Amino acid sequence: MALSVKKINLWRGELDDKPGALAKILAPLATAGSNLRLVMGYRLGGTAGRAAVELFPVTSKKATAAASGAGLATVSTPALLVEGDDRPGLGHTIAQAIADAGIDLGYVVAQVAGKRYSAILGFSADADADKAVGLIKKAATAKLAVKKPAAKKTAKKPARKKSAGKK
Repeated sequence: MALSVKKINLWRGELDDKPGALAKILAPLATAGSNLRLVMGYRLGGTAGRAAVELFPVTSKKATAAASGAGLATVSTPALLVEGDDRPGLGHTIAQAIADAGIDLGYVVAQVAGKRYSAILGFSADADADKAVGLIKKAATAKLAVKKPAAKKTAKKPARKKSAGKK
């Protein structure tokens, strides 16, 4: 199974939690020709009327200027983008490999679209993110220990006796 794991930079900004706020943030990025792969918006708990938006990628000079002008800045939290073919238990396999290494995840956003798996994982330190890259790749290439249900055996029906015919 092909799986890629790479470090990424998320951009984040806080905004008023009101209709049209997200569209206002995204407008300059759209005008700059940004092709965003992740947009995540959420209300800030404990801060009435405030929300946050995080997005990826912002790479070109034009997009960077647009994001900065919209009040966004790069996030200091190290993050990894994991993408590849989906299979049952993949998210658990990745989470278990990270847990077994004693690495604490700051956050995870994962989804499956069609047959493709995609996740963004956040860490508290660059060293943890760097270590997780190899762990994720190794775990993803290992065979999953998922038990398949045993095939049901169906009892053969006894053969019907042929009737000798009516007399």
